[in-house]
Amino acid sequence: MPEAVAHDAQSSEGRLRRLLDRQEILDCVHRYARGVDRHDHELIVSAYHPDAVHTRGEFSGTPAEFVNWVHERHQHRSLRHQHHITTHNVEFVDDNLAYAETYFIASSVQLSGGQLTLVGGRYVDRFERRDSVWRIADRVALPEWQCAEGLEELHETQAERDAITWDRSDLSYRRIARPRVNI
Repeated sequence: MPEAVAHDAQSSEGRLRRLLDRQEILDCVHRYARGVDRHDHELIVSAYHPDAVHTRGEFSGTPAEFVNWVHERHQHRSLRHQHHITTHNVEFVDDNLAYAETYFIASSVQLSGGQLTLVGGRYVDRFERRDSVWRIADRVALPEWQCAEGLEELHETQAERDAITWDRSDLSYRRIARPRVNI
């Protein structure tokens, strides 16, 4: 179906297109979260249009500037961290513009003090489809709550520690059917 032709949201083709658009937008949000957790600069930036703006608290800048800012924070504060995507809502304005609100929970084991920190919040995004690809055009990250607790010692093996990295040597990039480490 040509991009220039608007679709009827009630037709089977229109409903299918909306489902595919919604999934592409969610895949973009997931790609971003994975990129942050793996410190994969290219993956994070791929979730944004080049002229996008990312705002979080005191930070506001381009995707490339955000990557440097967030990874610097993680390097100096976290031993490990994960971003979990939860509730996800999308409202389409037209075939090339959508607004999304995505809830997240970020967990982080702090370098100092052995605390586990949890942060909950939302990403409020404007998505635009350009050249047939949905990406973030504007993001405001809104942390809404935070808590920290003492962390019991994690009994992990050296193989487990070696399998978890903040780069493309992480186990998830190896594309194997079964982990080949003794975990």
